[in-house]
Amino acid sequence: MTDSELYWDSSYEIVLALIETYPDANLDDMTLDGLCQRILSLPGFADDPAWANDAILRAILRDWYEEIGD
Repeated sequence: MTDSELYWDSSYEIVLALIETYPDANLDDMTLDGLCQRILSLPGFADDPAWANDAILRAILRDWYEEIGD
């Protein structure tokens, strides 16, 4: 993983960091609040937590599913 900062609009980079940081995460039981907390705790996450919304979090979760399904 790179040392670059992560922002809400870099969902692919966030997904890669989530996969690296939480390789055994059970996405079927993941809540949006739980996902948000995991993203906020990622090394390099630098965006405003207040900008998180359900649409952003659902898109990241969907991308995470797709990335680990490949």
